[in-house]
Amino acid sequence: MTDRARPLIPTAVSAVFSSPRFSAALTHLILGLAFATHLLRSLMGWPGLLGALACLVALATASLVARRRSIEWHGLLPVSILVFLIWCALSVLWSGYPGRTVAGVGYQLTFAFLAIYVALVRDTIQIVRATGDVLRVLLGLSIALEVLSGLLLDLPIAFLGVQGNIAMLGPIQGVFGSRNVLGLVSLIAGVSFLIELRSRSVRPLRAAWSIALASLGVLLTHSPVFVVVASAVGIAALALYWLRRTPVDKRWLLQLSLLGTVLVVTLLVFIGRASIINLLNAGSEFETRSTLWREMWRLVELHPLEGWGWTGTWPQDISPYGWLDFVTKSQHSSALNAFLDVYFQVGLVGFLSFVALVTLAFIRSWVLASNKRPVVYVWSPLVLVALLVTSAAESTVLVEFGWLLLLICSVKAAQSQSWRRLLKPSPRVDADD
Repeated sequence: MTDRARPLIPTAVSAVFSSPRFSAALTHLILGLAFATHLLRSLMGWPGLLGALACLVALATASLVARRRSIEWHGLLPVSILVFLIWCALSVLWSGYPGRTVAGVGYQLTFAFLAIYVALVRDTIQIVRATGDVLRVLLGLSIALEVLSGLLLDLPIAFLGVQGNIAMLGPIQGVFGSRNVLGLVSLIAGVSFLIELRSRSVRPLRAAWSIALASLGVLLTHSPVFVVVASAVGIAALALYWLRRTPVDKRWLLQLSLLGTVLVVTLLVFIGRASIINLLNAGSEFETRSTLWREMWRLVELHPLEGWGWTGTWPQDISPYGWLDFVTKSQHSSALNAFLDVYFQVGLVGFLSFVALVTLAFIRSWVLASNKRPVVYVWSPLVLVALLVTSAAESTVLVEFGWLLLLICSVKAAQSQSWRRLLKPSPRVDADD
């Protein structure tokens, strides 16, 4: 008799990598790193952050290999994600800074891979719980450091950018690098904590102080942007509550009414944008953005179809980004508008593919939340509302935790709503059965 072939991976090691506990721990680490990139860069620099990312990619790869037989691979990625990623990668062919484009695409693909891993191995409620756990820690740490800086030491924490303004009730930024990012993170945290409470995933007392912590984060940012974003998330939550309680046969009519209302309100907001900016007292901040956007539109005309080349976060030491900083007399790491940022970097083709990506992700998530009974399905569309409305004033959705959450929501929605489910062959049934 011949000996049986030994498996490439020892059984004990495979059992560890394929265990639910390993996947849960790795999901927490992935989400924690995605939300804490500014903190990690401040502590360890880019080499430390990239090393941590490489370790997570290696662990996620090992976990996928160990779980390959239990994962449904059919129609894994929505086509919209593939098209956008491929076009960004192809931009290296015409980029005037190919090295930076390769680095930017590699960073983008790394977070995309980690997002796909999380979406494949964890259910939505498990992702919500992991997000809640991570953000409880990071928001608590942010408030603690602001108290330490502003009340106990009365000194800024320079390497983190913490100014210690909590004694004046803000604005604060915590460990996230800017008050706008803190505001977005606090909103996502608030949505996650409310879903935990409604799904009875945590004790009411824990959910209550978590929601209070998220509310404190939003209020202390003093960001006029998040008055609009928080209002949009609240309105979307009320609309979903209304839809979920409407009889199925009348739901489509309500959906059409909501769509018409959104289009009319969007048009009115566009027409009255000057008055809204004055009402929010955001005139000086908007003037800086307006100057940047006007110059970007002028430069877009030089490469309208293909763009200048993907970088993700802007490098300040190369053209045209250095020129934009010179014109606006301030440093920018993004276009302060995700859609214009995509148009500038990868042109009209990239812009249309990104619009298709976010539109399909939102529609699929919204339909699921409207028709599925478990409250956990509400999480994805509300997170997407927060990300997409913020995209009018920030490019957070294109990198790191924003990009990770966008792809997680997109993949989870496509698993139930993608047209490619119809192409899956049905199991064979024997004649004798």
